[in-house]
Amino acid sequence: MDTLVVTTPTSALRKLYFTRFAFAVVWAGLLFATADALTPLSATLLVLYPLFDVACAVVDVRSARTHDGPVRHLYLNIALSTLTGVGLAVAAASGIPAVLRVWGVWAVTAGIVQLLVGALRRRMGGQWAMIASGAISTVAGASFFAQAGTPDASLGNLAGYALLGGIFFLVAALRLDRAAR
Repeated sequence: MDTLVVTTPTSALRKLYFTRFAFAVVWAGLLFATADALTPLSATLLVLYPLFDVACAVVDVRSARTHDGPVRHLYLNIALSTLTGVGLAVAAASGIPAVLRVWGVWAVTAGIVQLLVGALRRRMGGQWAMIASGAISTVAGASFFAQAGTPDASLGNLAGYALLGGIFFLVAALRLDRAAR
């Protein structure tokens, strides 16, 4: 006998946040291992990250019940992350400083969007982590952009950024789980 499984927006979001955490941990480990130089593998990882963000935002939009508030901002996130994937593919041909500039602009803009979505979803519970993550992302993005002009420009900080973002997704997922009970 089949059982009907009802997926609420909160449970779908919780599952998505756990997935984003797992991806961030694996991605950060792989980028950190290859961060010394811009290789075909590290360039592929760099492009993959915002494209994964696009896929997650699409899943998020589809699981949302309404098309107001957070969903409008998620469409903006989809556009920004798509452009960033293309921008990183182009920037990778120019070197680490160009990659850091593109990533920095994306981190600032995506951070603002994440902060807004978290604020609009605050009644769901668990969103303070998303709000904090968005705020930190904007600051980190500015630092990546600034680092691009220094002789010690490195991809290693992007791995740490992704790992921290993943931890925020884990915290939000756990808080959503708690709020759902």
